[in-house]
Amino acid sequence: MPSGSTHDRITLWSLPIVTGLSFGLIHSTHLTLFVSGGFLFSGLMFGPDLDINSRQFQRWGWFKWLWRPYQTSLNHRSFLSHGPIIGTALRLLYLLTLLSVLVVLGLMIDELLNTEGRTLGFVASLWRSLSEHYQEVIALLVGIELGAMSHSLSDWSSSAYKRFQTKGLSSLLPQIKLQRRQRKSTHKSSSSKVVASGSRHRSKK
Repeated sequence: MPSGSTHDRITLWSLPIVTGLSFGLIHSTHLTLFVSGGFLFSGLMFGPDLDINSRQFQRWGWFKWLWRPYQTSLNHRSFLSHGPIIGTALRLLYLLTLLSVLVVLGLMIDELLNTEGRTLGFVASLWRSLSEHYQEVIALLVGIELGAMSHSLSDWSSSAYKRFQTKGLSSLLPQIKLQRRQRKSTHKSSSSKVVASGSRHRSKK
């Protein structure tokens, strides 16, 4: 698996490519900036390696504690953290859930201090802003997913290359076929054992 510094270099080297392709597809400077910004943010501090004590995790600084429950709930490199779309969606859902808890706490404080619903007003204003700029939100989400996938693909390709070096082409075959072969060989060995035990039993008679 590539090191944290290698992942950082992959993100930075890929950024001009992502920026160029984005601008070529959408022909919009500010939307391209959102895609590129999301890609950079995801590659450096919102990627799949938040499930371990990684560089991405360390970059959250004082807010590292936010990701402790996430780490204890997932195995490293599981499909829920490194899988396409599902990994990014789960991290976004997790972060939004924590923010929702903070909003509820803010509303409770507003109620106690009688601050005329400042928290609720802020949330409503933020929601209106996101609704009005939905294209920017979509561009940002696309960039975040691309950043996560660049990380996961580098992990998978590195693991596949190491397996190829040690086991050859057989390591690149689908795991389902290998499992079927193992089951067949296990079944044959168990059948031969049964036949052998039967023949020994008959010879004793």
